Amino acid sequence: MSRLPSLPAKRYVLRLFISLKFVTANVVDRRSGRVVVTASSVEKALKKALECGRTCNSKAAAAVGEVLAVRLKVDGLSQEPIYADAAKEVEKKGFKNRTKVWAIFNALRSHGVNLHLDQDDHGPPPCP
Repeated sequence: MSRLPSLPAKRYVLRLFISLKFVTANVVDRRSGRVVVTASSVEKALKKALECGRTCNSKAAAAVGEVLAVRLKVDGLSQEPIYADAAKEVEKKGFKNRTKVWAIFNALRSHGVNLHLDQDDHGPPPCP
């Protein structure tokens, strides 16, 4: 018996990973469970472009968002709705990392990605 009929409405989901050294953003296709597009400050080309090798500040996060946006456009996914739960991402990553989370969101939006932020019952989004 196939489980495909109960496909999630939110097909593409943004997942963020922030460590002490690096920022990574993945877009996951929930139908297949696979990462379809990724960008990370651990990548050699991106790491070289960052000032003084700082790979985990808000500028690095914004650069990761820009690279992810370009890759989404190349793959023809920039107009597909990409979903992210802003409050959950900020809560999971910690208050200190909120500027990095919002830097990624803002970079994606400013580069034309169809980003949908879920607020659920968490109230208004935190200040970017």
